[in-house]
Amino acid sequence: MSIRLPATRPLLRHLPALLLAVAAACGGAAHAEQRVIRIVVPYGTGAVQDTIARAISDELGRALNASIVVENRAGAGGTVGTAQVARATPDGNTLVLAAASHHIAGYLYKNLAYDPYKDFTGVAYVGNTGYVILASSSLKAANTAEFIQAVKAKPGAYDYASAGNGSASHLGMAAFLTAAGAQMQHIPMKSTGDAVTELLAGRVQAVTAATIGVTGYRNDPRVTFLAYTGKQRSRFAPDLPTVAESGLPGYAFDSWLGLLAPAGIAPAERDRINAAVNGVLAEPKVQARLAALGVEAEAKSPAQFQDLLKADWDAAGKLVAASGARVE
Repeated sequence: MSIRLPATRPLLRHLPALLLAVAAACGGAAHAEQRVIRIVVPYGTGAVQDTIARAISDELGRALNASIVVENRAGAGGTVGTAQVARATPDGNTLVLAAASHHIAGYLYKNLAYDPYKDFTGVAYVGNTGYVILASSSLKAANTAEFIQAVKAKPGAYDYASAGNGSASHLGMAAFLTAAGAQMQHIPMKSTGDAVTELLAGRVQAVTAATIGVTGYRNDPRVTFLAYTGKQRSRFAPDLPTVAESGLPGYAFDSWLGLLAPAGIAPAERDRINAAVNGVLAEPKVQARLAALGVEAEAKSPAQFQDLLKADWDAAGKLVAASGARVE
């Protein structure tokens, strides 16, 4: 029996093409290993941070030549997902989209696994959003003064819902009631969306929610928009008076939004992400997108953002004390 081996010359003739194919495959593999940056949202889908993270993720990914993954890690008032970021390697690949509730947790929970201020570095400020106090139309309160009067007439008889104990929507409402000298029962939910659903269904009588989550209900007959919680009227609802204008001078509550990294991130990496975010915020389509969500976008340097975080850390302690919220 004889065996004929294939000729080698034809094979050699095709070697350059084979090498090019191998090189292309290797290049494709290298391209596939694109940097992945996780933006952890410590609340469920539909929360303020979740909506903001998804509103900027595509443009930010292109600016950083990376794949941006928005990851929801809800639980325990936002502390579960935040704790994961605190433990992450400070290489810029794991960030948290935080808000006012980030610092509030440090005063509300005694045994946190992390320090909200010391264990994080401000990377990029995104913007600011205010809150709106809404009442069930069943109370027949046309304004804040009438709402307070109705609640005071039946101390503890009415309920308000929030995104959970220690959430911004909880603390904002608790501080409002303390300032008004009124009492309501707090019903913690898993998200702002769930809290608003309870209000629409008539199972609770009030909610404090970020503008971003309730603009679509402005003409809903089931609810009454009472007041805006910011220091000044919102440019997104200029006809809505502030709480201070409505009879509680000195009351103001809003929330910053921004990306934080685990403490120890290299300044060069922090600055690179900051520059990318600021560039994204300058894009007209992103500005329009955020404006539609009730967010007043603004670019800040890392130093400016860190100064804001220090001031907010101090203010959070005062807010928790003023709200009378339970410390766990």
